[in-house]
Amino acid sequence: MTSGTQPPQADPGDQWRPQRPWQQSAPEQQAPQTAAQPAPQEPASPAHPAGPAADGRHDVAMAAPQPQAAAQQPPAGQAAWWHPAAASDPWRDPGSRAVIETRPAPAATPLEPLPERPRRTARAGLGLVVAVSAVTALIAGVLGAAIGIWATRGDIGGTITGADPETQRDLTSVAGVVEQIMPSVVTVLTADGGNGSGFIVSDDGYLLTNHHVVVGGGTEPAEQLQVLFSDGSVTTANVIGSDPDSDVAVLQIEGGDHPAMVLADSDKVAVGDPVLAVGAPLGLSSTVTEGIVSAIDRPVLTENNNGEVESVMAAIQTDAAINPGNSGGPLTDIAGQVIGINTAIASTAAEGEAGNIGIGFAIPINQAKRIADEIIATGSAAHTVLGAELGESELGVGVTLATIVDGSPADDAGLEDGDLLTSFDGTRVTENTQLIALIRKLAPGTVVTVVYERDGEEHSAQVTLEAAAD
Repeated sequence: MTSGTQPPQADPGDQWRPQRPWQQSAPEQQAPQTAAQPAPQEPASPAHPAGPAADGRHDVAMAAPQPQAAAQQPPAGQAAWWHPAAASDPWRDPGSRAVIETRPAPAATPLEPLPERPRRTARAGLGLVVAVSAVTALIAGVLGAAIGIWATRGDIGGTITGADPETQRDLTSVAGVVEQIMPSVVTVLTADGGNGSGFIVSDDGYLLTNHHVVVGGGTEPAEQLQVLFSDGSVTTANVIGSDPDSDVAVLQIEGGDHPAMVLADSDKVAVGDPVLAVGAPLGLSSTVTEGIVSAIDRPVLTENNNGEVESVMAAIQTDAAINPGNSGGPLTDIAGQVIGINTAIASTAAEGEAGNIGIGFAIPINQAKRIADEIIATGSAAHTVLGAELGESELGVGVTLATIVDGSPADDAGLEDGDLLTSFDGTRVTENTQLIALIRKLAPGTVVTVVYERDGEEHSAQVTLEAAAD
């Protein structure tokens, strides 16, 4: 059975019908051949489907010398090459010329064509691939969990056992570093029922934290606070002092031989350095998060409980997760050395709903250590100044020094009212908060180079910073 339209079939005629070698056409029978001239061979037709011969053998076209006219013809129905009186017998005479030609197998009966496959309109979308992958992963996860539960139940027979976990960790790994520093990190319990974090910086029990942690929900620092260690023990810490302008506070616990953390050089921190943030976010003590330094000298303003600007700092920015409760905890390098004190986070949420969005800030430890040393020595900290009142700044242009204070570092360096300061200590400045933060980052007595414009010309000067007068 066939389907569809078939091409027209031509009648091949007798020229395609298989000719047996002993059958000659009429002209061949009439034209005698000489012994020296073999009979012309019948052209091969390789495209013709030859079938089996009547006697059961496949057709084989024989081209052999034709018998002379005087030769006797074989009786009807008997093959020429089997006749004993044949003049030339290629099967019996080795000297006879013969060509054996096989014909192709007969063509098979045309098969009914298969129905055409439906053509896809479009490839499967990526969403389908993702969905299948997600379902596969979910099934694999559920299966894995089921196997894990089955393998760990003790009341079920079987020989499946798990490997013992590796507990000897390299001290240079994150787990090894955390194990070393965790006894030095504390949770500071505030007077209003909240918490912050802190860390030990000396063997005699001094701790660093934030000013806003020791203030809690009030406006004045507490005199004593409870601190919780990673091993669960609790002790009382005395508040030695705090500085709202830098948001640094110092506590001290009794006793000696406390495990102090190592303080690194925050001036050598580079963007991209890996960091760890340790503390008690949302009250979850001994929490560790990992990230990188995403910016340095980021100008940050923090406010007090009354909504007033309280501190300005050139902060270390990180994407390590920092949340409420992390305040006062250490930001360390990958070796566990402190590079900053976690103090603030950027947020797009309403007040009281702030949480990590990958932008947190830490006070550089060089600045915090200087402030802490002053607090321990004198009970307060000095603030570095340039000695100029700032005017309006144009973004990307510089900071206008509106008024130079007489006898100030700026006045001594030859700066004048109206000068446009464009660079401070090698950093290009573009707005007021940035300049204030860079100045407060440095200690009094530091000599810096400033670049400024006056009357369209660029100048530079050396300025020795001083502490602000009380």
